[in-house]
Amino acid sequence: MAIESIGIVGYGQFGQFLAELAEKFAPRLDLKVFSHRFEPDSERFFSLEETCKSDLVIAAVAIRDFEAKVAEIVPRLGPKSVLVDVATVMMHTVEVLKRHGNGLRYLATHPMFGPYSFEKQGGTLEGLRIVLSDHTFEPETYEAIKAALEGHGLVVLEMSPEEHDRQIAETLFLTHYVGQIVTHGGFVRTQVDSVSFGYLMDAVESVRQDTALFQDVFHYNPFCREVAQRFDQAEAEVDRLIHRKALADR
Repeated sequence: MAIESIGIVGYGQFGQFLAELAEKFAPRLDLKVFSHRFEPDSERFFSLEETCKSDLVIAAVAIRDFEAKVAEIVPRLGPKSVLVDVATVMMHTVEVLKRHGNGLRYLATHPMFGPYSFEKQGGTLEGLRIVLSDHTFEPETYEAIKAALEGHGLVVLEMSPEEHDRQIAETLFLTHYVGQIVTHGGFVRTQVDSVSFGYLMDAVESVRQDTALFQDVFHYNPFCREVAQRFDQAEAEVDRLIHRKALADR
C-alpha cells in the first residue's frame, strides 16, 4: 500500500498535533488540512474536496460530530483513499463507518497519546501505544500497516471495539472523571507536595482542559456510566469509613 499523501479533516488540538507528527515523521508525504476555521491557502489548508483525495484521510473531529463529518467525507474520497478513525471511542465510530461504508476502505485506531504525553515523552513515539481495531484490509496490507507503526517505535495493541471501550471506561474515562472532580474542587499544587500528589496532578493537568472530550466519551461509551456509578459508590463508602472511625474515637 503506497502512501504519498495525508489529509487531516479537522484542526482542533488533536488535528494540529497530527499535522505536527506528519511533518516530523513523514516529511516526504504531501500534507493537506481542511478546517472550517481557515481559508484554503494551497500550502497547509485546502478545501474538503482536495483534502479527501489524499491517500490517508484522518477524521480528527469531535466524537459528537463524527457521523455528520463522515457523511461529508465518504462521497469525496479518492479511489485509493483510506479513511482513518482516531476517536477515543470505537463502538460508535466503527458502527458509523460500517453504516456509511459501502465499500469504504477504513482503519479504526485510537492513539493512546496526545500533545501532553508526547512532550512528556521527549518528542518521540518510542514506547507510546496505539490501538488498532476494525479495518477493511487484506491481511498482508494490515500487517504492513502494523509493521510501519511499530517501525516508528509505537506499541501496537489489537482489540475489538467493545473491549477497547470497556477498558477505556476503566482507565482514560476514570482519569478524566477524577481530573474534573479535582479541578472543580479547586485543588492545586503546593510547596509541600508529596511525590504521589505530584503524580495525581500530572494526570489531572493532562486532561483538565478536555471537558468536551470527557462529555463525549461519557455519552458515546456505554461502559462509562457504570464506572462513574462505581466511583460514586466507592466515594460514599470511604466517606462512611472515615466517619465511622471518627465516631469510634469519641
